[in-house]
Amino acid sequence: VQLQASGGGLVQAGGSLRLSCAASGRTSSFIVMAWFRQAPGKEREFVAAISRTGVNTYYADSVKGRFTISRDNAKNTVYLQMNSLKPEDTAVYYCAAVTRPISTVVADRLYDYWGQGTQVTVSS
Repeated sequence: VQLQASGGGLVQAGGSLRLSCAASGRTSSFIVMAWFRQAPGKEREFVAAISRTGVNTYYADSVKGRFTISRDNAKNTVYLQMNSLKPEDTAVYYCAAVTRPISTVVADRLYDYWGQGTQVTVSS
């Protein structure tokens, strides 16, 4: 299984971007799919996660109310809609997935599959 992230780019503060993560296999086999990000000089951090059916979603406090995660298992894709972007959202964004139950969605070490990352740059 491979994950391919796309949709990053340069946007002004207050703008929007939509990231996509396409899986080569069936996303319905992924119990949790998530987005993480890593800014220069910082550790990778959790952004958002979604359960297999899409019923349950989880967000970091820093993005709650601005970002929305969704998934389309028919298209084997997970999305991250990012609105009201801020310069501090600048980072490389990674999608991740796991096919087994995990104790917490925020720990990157628990995910087995990772995309290659897509750069998001927000100018002030």
